[in-house]
Amino acid sequence: MKNSKKRLTVITTTNKQRTIAKEVTLTGVGLHTGEDVTLKFVPAPENHGYAFKRVDLEGEPTIEADANYVVNTQRGTNLEKRGVRIQTSEHVLAALVGLEIDNVLIELNSPEPPIMDGSSKFFVEALEEAGIVEQEAEREEYIVKDVISYKDDATGSEITIIPSDTYQITAMVDFGTKVLGTQNAYLQKLSDFKTEIADARTFSFLHELEALLEHGLIKGGDLNNAIVYVDKEISPETMHKLEKAFNKKKLSVKPNGILDNLTLHHPNEAARHKLLDVIGDLALAGIRIRGKVIANKPGHFVNTQFAKKLAKIIKMEKRNNIPKYDLSQPPLMDIHQIMAMLPHRPPFLLIDRILELSDTHVVGMKNVTMNEPFFVGHFPGAPVMPGVLQVEAMAQTGGILVLSTVPDPENYLTLFMKIDKVKFKQKVLPGDTLIFHCSLITPIRRGICHMQAYAYANDKLVCEAEMMAQIVKKS
Repeated sequence: MKNSKKRLTVITTTNKQRTIAKEVTLTGVGLHTGEDVTLKFVPAPENHGYAFKRVDLEGEPTIEADANYVVNTQRGTNLEKRGVRIQTSEHVLAALVGLEIDNVLIELNSPEPPIMDGSSKFFVEALEEAGIVEQEAEREEYIVKDVISYKDDATGSEITIIPSDTYQITAMVDFGTKVLGTQNAYLQKLSDFKTEIADARTFSFLHELEALLEHGLIKGGDLNNAIVYVDKEISPETMHKLEKAFNKKKLSVKPNGILDNLTLHHPNEAARHKLLDVIGDLALAGIRIRGKVIANKPGHFVNTQFAKKLAKIIKMEKRNNIPKYDLSQPPLMDIHQIMAMLPHRPPFLLIDRILELSDTHVVGMKNVTMNEPFFVGHFPGAPVMPGVLQVEAMAQTGGILVLSTVPDPENYLTLFMKIDKVKFKQKVLPGDTLIFHCSLITPIRRGICHMQAYAYANDKLVCEAEMMAQIVKKS
């Protein structure tokens, strides 16, 4: 239920988060390593996001799909955390975003996912086979309000995002070669990803292919998972190397400039694959996006640099995006109703009103006056509300959320189990009005509640913490 209004300018929740209904496994070969790879998509809890687990390594380390872990963008987007790597993550991530799946663990027994046919098609099919299910938590989405850009001056590549009612992507590619030339691709809505973008395969030019072969890369490559555009004359020696690398008795160049007889899925398949890469790379920003992306000459470097910039902006705006409440409206719960639910009493009852309460969040309020007993000693002549009492007030607010799940809250106590990531940003002084916002990080199970809590005053964040508590019956 809701009793007051709040305004969020850039972050909102819309629809429910989604994961897959069951585990599903694919097998294939790594493009660069040539190793056999088993990939397993595993359902993940709410607010988990995307993460890769290396089950072939001791301790099975996990790497979150986070732009800050990007270490290399040569021939793919490569992540590294504490010495553990994941290569070419973009095709898998694009499939998850394209199907609007929020939470999945990707288990691998190799540094890189299988290349399959060089697109996201087989990952999409596997995820659909697993089934997609809604979760309880609402999906967080970043609503673009201003133009945000990143340009790589060395290459002229540029990505811009502008306000839009939906997530849209335009990719404009100029390869500077006669065999391919300029191509554009568009995605007007994510629901079209499966039919319009997912089957667009990776590609390479002949001059790039020669260098990759020279350095021992693309060991898992064959003519079914990479389109090869012939942008130069092939010498007999080079052709022999290619035939050996691809295990073919004879290769040829077709009239459309493609090596061998591979048939394009789309006339602009190269641009569509670049658009696919943009979707996968921008998943590393860590949040759903509502805005139109315009990518001019996109590549993994510019994509991931833009994702880092976007993630930084989102983080800053989250911190500064202070919710607004109309305190002139009657509260959802007054002090008498609060005392009927909480066991705390003055002088240790640290909330005055409850403004909002739902299944997943609660908003409370406290008027801080000079009459607070703690100001006597903290500090004489310079009254400041102790940080530990700010945390306690947030916990009491969260206690309302937890106790609202039982029919007889007066018979229960809420006990702290853990406090983590506590940060104090501003002093709280006499005359301040504190607003506490607590929301569930994970659903309440077996009486255990894991919450993210924020305290605001004077349109500023003053305190934040992750808290875990348990409700127990009074003895």
